[in-house]
Amino acid sequence: VSFERIEPRALAERIGRGDALVLLDVREPDEVALCSIRGSLTIPMGSVPARRGELDPQAEIVCICHHGVRSARVAGWLASQGFGRVLNLVGGIDRWAEDVDPAMTRY
Repeated sequence: VSFERIEPRALAERIGRGDALVLLDVREPDEVALCSIRGSLTIPMGSVPARRGELDPQAEIVCICHHGVRSARVAGWLASQGFGRVLNLVGGIDRWAEDVDPAMTRY
């Protein structure tokens, strides 16, 4: 099951345009406490299956983690569950900090 990938700058442009996106941060709470993209919904990766009902299968969902590995797994899982518009943030929030928001805390 496939999903799309989105580069940090492209995501920033889409957020800036006001596109209807669900930013799904799948990192753990201690990671999210360090830094996050404003407006993100936080559901740790291990909780996504139990909490999938909180997500709209018709929504465009961008999965986010630290470097893009966990979020890719979640994106693939969501796509396999019938979520039709799933993207993975390439390089995760670390790359977002590098490319879009240099003032963001990195870890």
